Amino acid sequence: MSFGQVTSDAFNWWSVRASFQGKVLVSIALIAVFVLLRMLVLSLIHQRVTDTTVAYVWRRRTTSLLTVLAIVLLAWLWSDTFHSIATLLGLVAAALVLAVRDLVANMAGWVFIHSRRLFRVGDRIEVSGYTGDVIDIKLFEFTLVEVGNWVDADQSSGRLVHVPNGKVLSEPLANYTKDFNFIWNELSVVVTFESNWQKTKSILEDIAARVLADTSQEARRELKKAAQRYMIFFRNLKPIVYIKVQDNGIRLTVRYLTRPRQRRTSENRLWEEILARFAEHDDIELAYPTVRYYQRGEADRLPPSRSHSSRRDEQRSKERDKAKS
Repeated sequence: MSFGQVTSDAFNWWSVRASFQGKVLVSIALIAVFVLLRMLVLSLIHQRVTDTTVAYVWRRRTTSLLTVLAIVLLAWLWSDTFHSIATLLGLVAAALVLAVRDLVANMAGWVFIHSRRLFRVGDRIEVSGYTGDVIDIKLFEFTLVEVGNWVDADQSSGRLVHVPNGKVLSEPLANYTKDFNFIWNELSVVVTFESNWQKTKSILEDIAARVLADTSQEARRELKKAAQRYMIFFRNLKPIVYIKVQDNGIRLTVRYLTRPRQRRTSENRLWEEILARFAEHDDIELAYPTVRYYQRGEADRLPPSRSHSSRRDEQRSKERDKAKS
């Protein structure tokens, strides 16, 4: 090998190395510029946007947009360097897809969530056996503040549940708040067989109509909007009282519309009114299950069983007779 060839090879190697080093420096500078730009934009969002939810959405969108731009510019910068190994990268990518198919499914789920607008931050959803309010949507998972579980009614348990995005592609998803922000709820009241169930029904209808009047009007307006997109309709949006006879008494069920996050509050308001009104009427008594135990040989000596209402009526009769005498 001649000295001239050695010199030529060395010069070519140094040129390639210098070109590679230059691209490395440009890449570092480009990343630094995008980091500083992101910090500046996030600072402006923090100063100008007061709503927490809106600020969070803008932070996420800004970060995603800048990240995509940085990747595109870096790919363009290094495209000629890696052009010769494009086929190899294709084979490696195919192998990686098979090895990390769950990650790919989560990325596809992320695209599906945003393209179909299944839910957004702040929505209440149920998926994979968990119910909660969405507080974050990332590339591979979304996060819920859990609702229910061991906590009675639809109130927060305090736990954060991280759900892979791929779940939306393989399992049913329920959205409580999108398009039609109302759900049907039922409250059951059981009274004794001796109670005046007609009066009880009238009282429940009056309480429900008065307490839930505004809710029915709001639900009607939202239903009209939802009907423009879905084939959804309800013949009657007003509260309804249904009656059913069961073992321990007569059950009256109030069925009504309420917002998902106000289910427990609505039940509390109704129960306060119901208990106050029932206390004003002697012929309405709440029923409860009872159990009686008899020892061997005592059953014949016990008097015939009487209901609590019968004993109460007998006591009142004695008090009236005593007052007359």
